[in-house]
Amino acid sequence: MKIVVLTGAGISAESGIKTFRDSDGLWEGHDVMEVASPQGWAANKELVLEFYNLRRAQLLEVEPNAAHKAFADLEKDYDVHIVTQNVDDLHERAGSSNVVHLHGELFKVRSSVNENHVLEWKKDLSSEDLCPQGSPLRPHIVWFGEQVPMLEVATQLVLEADVLFIVGTSMQVYPAAGLVNYTKEDTPIYFIDPKPNIDATSQIKVYPYTATEGVPLAIADMLRDFQF
Repeated sequence: MKIVVLTGAGISAESGIKTFRDSDGLWEGHDVMEVASPQGWAANKELVLEFYNLRRAQLLEVEPNAAHKAFADLEKDYDVHIVTQNVDDLHERAGSSNVVHLHGELFKVRSSVNENHVLEWKKDLSSEDLCPQGSPLRPHIVWFGEQVPMLEVATQLVLEADVLFIVGTSMQVYPAAGLVNYTKEDTPIYFIDPKPNIDATSQIKVYPYTATEGVPLAIADMLRDFQF
């Protein structure tokens, strides 16, 4: 049985990672286009580098929470695949081995002229750090206006899912939000979010809880539903 889990900022927020943007639309006080777009990078590389240096440093200080660990534990008995909108490595640190990052990874950087030249990176990144072609290294993050290279992989996983969990995401940001439309008609969906924006149906069970509260409940219900 293939279990696919779509996760968003809500699951990482409980580990202390600040969500993508506040209610006022700002991300850590910045307009997202200043720090998460090719235009922002072209206009002020130093600002973008410092922004992600701070995010990287914060990620080094936090740990996976019970929701991350619950899905990792599920992998011991089932074929579990994580598709996350998050750029942190908390799923991996919890023990999940099949993780697809739709929006890139904070602990990686890449060449600004060759997207296939990717490096592991946990320290600060400066404008003096260059790729072999002599161009600046940039965060390995999918910015606004850029293609989502892992979208096709994620879509195929959702198509093949026997069970789908959606955790900590409003499913409002496209193209990730469109993934749910690829589930088979008989695939049960367990939706966990403290402010769910969908209604329960015969296919969808809704859990109006945080990830750490709702994920154990949803997993227990899934095991009971399938009589494992």
